[in-house]
Amino acid sequence: MNWTEWKSVAEFDFTDIIYEKKYLVTGGGVSKITFNKPEKLNAFTPKTCEEVCIAIRDANHDSTIGVIVITGAGDKAFCTGADSAVMTSVEAIKEVFEGVKYPGIDEYIRRSRKPVIAAVKGYAIGGGNHIAYNSDFTIAADNAIFGQVGPRMGSPADGWIASNLIRVVGMKRAREMWMLCRQYTVQEALAMGLVNTVVPLEELDEEVDRWCEEILEKSPTCIQVLKACFDSDIDYLDGSSRRFANRMAPEFVGSEEHREAMEANKERRKPNFWKSRMPGNE
Repeated sequence: MNWTEWKSVAEFDFTDIIYEKKYLVTGGGVSKITFNKPEKLNAFTPKTCEEVCIAIRDANHDSTIGVIVITGAGDKAFCTGADSAVMTSVEAIKEVFEGVKYPGIDEYIRRSRKPVIAAVKGYAIGGGNHIAYNSDFTIAADNAIFGQVGPRMGSPADGWIASNLIRVVGMKRAREMWMLCRQYTVQEALAMGLVNTVVPLEELDEEVDRWCEEILEKSPTCIQVLKACFDSDIDYLDGSSRRFANRMAPEFVGSEEHREAMEANKERRKPNFWKSRMPGNE
């Protein structure tokens, strides 16, 4: 099938992302959102998240668009989660986990009326990893690497964003990924069901186009209804997106344990989370 060229959406003055649209000549379009900080492995800030959510909202209200693609600039990373150079203070961390100025990309993906494809090149770590697995489809290049870092970095991520991984890879693998903070090759990710398919890096864009074409051949209303159906049970699992962190560890942010995680990350060393808990170190 023939496509028009990608064209930037001029109505928005984005700085952290590239937002584009293109169309099949037979009808139906795709919106593409690109994390555009390759020098930082496409790590995001609250501003980045806000821009991504605005773009998703625009695509959802555009009746000519049938699919949303999320990807990262360059070949080294899809997204590596929050930019630790920006999130350097306890106050900044609290803004994230109290929901201040921090729209949730995962929530926008879940609530999207249009299916979302994560096109992953290179590292999909932390927030980048759960954006990838919470998308409707994940298409990966052969250089992709996946993993979580929350317990290593002192990030008390919780709610459906974490537990939804159970539905993707199963209970044991989900706990392994989140609690051990291992990294997984793309072939390991494929074997556990974390991605739909793997292609050579140079063929990723072409493969994504093929998946978009298949979706756009179908009734857009039926696709919209199905997407809502597949995600409906999350509403019964979730409730408040921060309820578990607030219930289990309300004093965590700013604690000695949390500060150790932040300092270790800055100093590029392995954190010692137990030193403040051992007798004699009070």
